[in-house]
Amino acid sequence: MPTNNIRYIFRFKNGERKEYLLRFNESDLALIPNNDNVPPSWAELSFHKCNGCPLDPAAHQYCPTAVHLGWVLEDLKDYNSFDEVSIEVTDSMRSYFKETSFQDGLGSLMGIIMPTSGCPLLKPLRPMVRFHLPFTSLEETEYRMVSMYLLAQYLRQQNGEKPDWTLETLQDIYKKVSDVNNSFANRVKFYTNSDAVKNAIIILDCFAKTVPRATQNMMKDFRTIFSAYIEPQILNADLDANRGIENDQISRTQ
Repeated sequence: MPTNNIRYIFRFKNGERKEYLLRFNESDLALIPNNDNVPPSWAELSFHKCNGCPLDPAAHQYCPTAVHLGWVLEDLKDYNSFDEVSIEVTDSMRSYFKETSFQDGLGSLMGIIMPTSGCPLLKPLRPMVRFHLPFTSLEETEYRMVSMYLLAQYLRQQNGEKPDWTLETLQDIYKKVSDVNNSFANRVKFYTNSDAVKNAIIILDCFAKTVPRATQNMMKDFRTIFSAYIEPQILNADLDANRGIENDQISRTQ
């Protein structure tokens, strides 16, 4: 099955280099497992299982998020939160580069692994991975999140299902995301004392808590930018102007 690859490269000031190639199924963006790695003991599904997790331990021995993150965290657990690092992120279209703290880079890497790992509670965030944007600001995350959600509602409507144009369900989605972050933090703390891992989860959870609350303010701020769509007279004037240009061009060719 075709895959979409994203590569993270960490370059530390001491010369060390860590590289992680993430491969996804093109059809559903599910993260392809690294079969060379044995899941750690703390990846057992029953070990600090997340509240609301619908997976049955009898059918699923391991937490899918812990399985996919286990080998990454094992490889990076000895670095400190504020170690200076240069990070290069490359996908099939372009590369991104940033000099930042290790916790910032680790949070970005975890933020793409967790929703694609197979966790049912995080799966609603998976469409954002299709156009992954590392190191995003809060405003960028708000815009991408709301755009993703509203497109999802359009697709629901096209599929004969009731859409949610009020963003009410989006609040519920991010409440579950925050619950997963907290439960996963409890799971990880029994495995490592790494402050970088803990802080990376805290960063992700801050976005999960802050973004939904900021949505309404964002909508107000964007009204001016989207005035061409909101104010019919502006949109109609633009359409009429375009038609006039097209008619003029046609008449000149006749």
